[in-house]
Amino acid sequence: MSAELELSFRPDDQLTEVMRLRVQSLQQRGQKRQDGERLLLPNEAVYRLDFSRQSLRFSHWTVRLAQAGRLTVTATSQLWTPDLTNLMTRQLLEPAGVFWRARGDAAVQCYEADAHEFGERIAELAKVRKVMYFLFAFAEGCSPETADCSISFTEDS
Repeated sequence: MSAELELSFRPDDQLTEVMRLRVQSLQQRGQKRQDGERLLLPNEAVYRLDFSRQSLRFSHWTVRLAQAGRLTVTATSQLWTPDLTNLMTRQLLEPAGVFWRARGDAAVQCYEADAHEFGERIAELAKVRKVMYFLFAFAEGCSPETADCSISFTEDS
């Protein structure tokens, strides 16, 4: 018997602020980022998923966009320890989940194969992680206030 577990992505305001301060600090000093470092863009924020269980199988995404716009969700690898190191581009996982809602459309669209593969990858990483971090990029009218995202898994009992 399998039970379904829905996990909501939650904003990590503290980590987002730390990453914004890194960008601001570099700009104020006129310095460049480290070779390969991934700086947070103004339209991005850090979100997290907390896993209460480890043996999960990806089921589906639930993404709600209150208005037209685009949301790109990119996972970070388990090698990134945000309290110790800067985020490096090599620590971003592919594929990303890209979700959008066109003007006049009620339904949210996505690249289904990529979204499914991305969900399966998250389920695999959940086996060894209690927390995972993600970059949410908001574009074309989408914002943190107009987007809600969760991922569902089945759990083997």
